[in-house]
Amino acid sequence: MQSAKKVAVVQAGSHPFDPMLTAEKGARLISEAASKKATVVVFPEAFLGGYPKGASFGSPVGKRTEEGRDEFLRYYRSAIDLDGPELTLITDAAQAHNVFVVMGVIERTAYTLYCTVLYIDPEQGLVGKHRKLMPTGGERIIWGFGDGSTLPVFKTGAGTVGAVICWENYMPMMRSAMYGKGVDVYCAPTADDRDTWLASMRHIALEGRCYVLSACQYLTRGDFPDDYDCLLAPASEPETILMRGASIIVSPMGEVLAGPLFNEEGILYAEVSQDVIVRSKLDFDPVGHYARPDVFSLHVDTEAKSPVSSD
Repeated sequence: MQSAKKVAVVQAGSHPFDPMLTAEKGARLISEAASKKATVVVFPEAFLGGYPKGASFGSPVGKRTEEGRDEFLRYYRSAIDLDGPELTLITDAAQAHNVFVVMGVIERTAYTLYCTVLYIDPEQGLVGKHRKLMPTGGERIIWGFGDGSTLPVFKTGAGTVGAVICWENYMPMMRSAMYGKGVDVYCAPTADDRDTWLASMRHIALEGRCYVLSACQYLTRGDFPDDYDCLLAPASEPETILMRGASIIVSPMGEVLAGPLFNEEGILYAEVSQDVIVRSKLDFDPVGHYARPDVFSLHVDTEAKSPVSSD
């Protein structure tokens, strides 16, 4: 029998608009998870850079406001550069504690932000990223669209690790693409804390016959500055919960191994085993013996899409 490896899901909130303070918090949480023998540590969507829950950026249909542009400027300044000091701190922590880190960030390019998941190897540092393909609703105002060039998976001691962000998990073809890449530890950084999300995580684990690690933030109105434009709660209601967490770890047979965790910060742990995955494939492999390629097939375009090219 193959020895099991411990994995961890971090449920913790950012320090909004303070990416370095958030990075310092992340490094402490990596250390804590490593002290419990975790080899893979998964953080929520937009942990570094922040998830602007409840913000409108002054952008009703057909109009933008100057106040909304000011909001975007502040948010842009709180995003991270991939060669910046915040990521250096996280990479150093991963190396020091010998853990593979999967972390949601807001990635800043010249003038566009991306909701991104970073993969940080303890020996090689930043080895890859996945940019969210389809921002949801109002997220499309502030985040760009990823393309098929950032759909990697990585081999770790705990198995092959990949990540699908938030409502990308509702895209059947996206899931199939990840199953086709042989994902064993399917990471789902998210901002969705609803009960229906938990049902989806169990379904994906059973459908993909993989471990599912879903990480969400726990945030209150009081975590944000008083002048934050939040449509969900005024500054006078600091105890209002904006994101309740609901992080969870699920087995390849759809069984809940840890969580869901609600209304507090914490770290969930579970053991993963390749033997458990193999046993689960006896009667179902969505891209193997249970597939019907003569009837259904999926083409995945993995080429980078640049709006400007020089031939």
